Amino acid sequence: MNALVTGGAGFLGLYITEQLVARGDKVRVMSRHNNPRLAELGVEWQQGDIRDRAACERACVGIDTVFHVAAIPGIWGPWNLFYETNTLGTVNMLEACVKQHIPKFVYTSSPSVIYDGADHLGLDENHPYPTSYLCHYPHTKALAEKAVLAANGQNGLSTVALRPHLIWGPRDTQLVPRLIQRARSGRLMRVGDGTNLISMSYVENVAAAHLQAADKLWPNSPPAGHAYFINEFEPVNLWSWIDDLLGRAGLSPVRKKISAGAAYTVGALCEGVYRALGLRKEPPMTRFLAQQLSGSHYYAVGRAQRDFGYHSAVAVDEGMRRLEPDLKRLGN
Repeated sequence: MNALVTGGAGFLGLYITEQLVARGDKVRVMSRHNNPRLAELGVEWQQGDIRDRAACERACVGIDTVFHVAAIPGIWGPWNLFYETNTLGTVNMLEACVKQHIPKFVYTSSPSVIYDGADHLGLDENHPYPTSYLCHYPHTKALAEKAVLAANGQNGLSTVALRPHLIWGPRDTQLVPRLIQRARSGRLMRVGDGTNLISMSYVENVAAAHLQAADKLWPNSPPAGHAYFINEFEPVNLWSWIDDLLGRAGLSPVRKKISAGAAYTVGALCEGVYRALGLRKEPPMTRFLAQQLSGSHYYAVGRAQRDFGYHSAVAVDEGMRRLEPDLKRLGN
């Protein structure tokens, strides 16, 4: 495989790059910033922004499989920040693939593209997109996912979208560090009654799922033109999992509480104030965050198992063991 990994210097992208190199594939990484690990792996690095069509086309020359991981995450910020990268950047990559006659495109999506504010209890891929979104990240990722699936079959291109839920593991720069930071500052509180169940995804298993999907992707294959949830097979209690993380970091469990309704109201007020003042910093609470922290959202992965053999090679307990050095460092 001659693979291109967009965002390959980032959290998930770097794990995909490492797994490709480990099995002998040739890898090129396109990202805005370099990572010393890429030189250690001996992969080709091209500096580029997916908002730049010419950069996308240069990166795709000589490639047969694109892993499109690059995106802007977050739950707050202006529309254009998310739309230009998450949606238009994905369209740029798709157009470059069509021009270069690239046969395979694996897109990193998110379960949030179908999040409608209700509890999601073991949903499968038949669940529809909502009619509205509470923040720009899931909206722009949904538009991108639709474009990816619609591009399947164009000029020999086969596409698939993967929806990993709550990716965690060593080298995380988003989820775990933010949780630890909030706990250390005393700003982390339990939202809701604490019984909500969620799916989570250990990063090495998510990376492996991308390779598994690519290996089974070709015209008219089962994965072609479809989206798949990717997460561990059993859900966990969100707040018990967070307390486990905190304990391994040497911190106390979450003791402060707020009801789901009160958190949603606070989130709405915060959004209004931040918009009125033109503040770009993320509010301490938003409506979307209140729903995510208080509700249950876990997903079935049976289709991924059936269509491309998705499986978890690293158990959750082993993943936690591998994460412990990061947790202890963040907790000090």
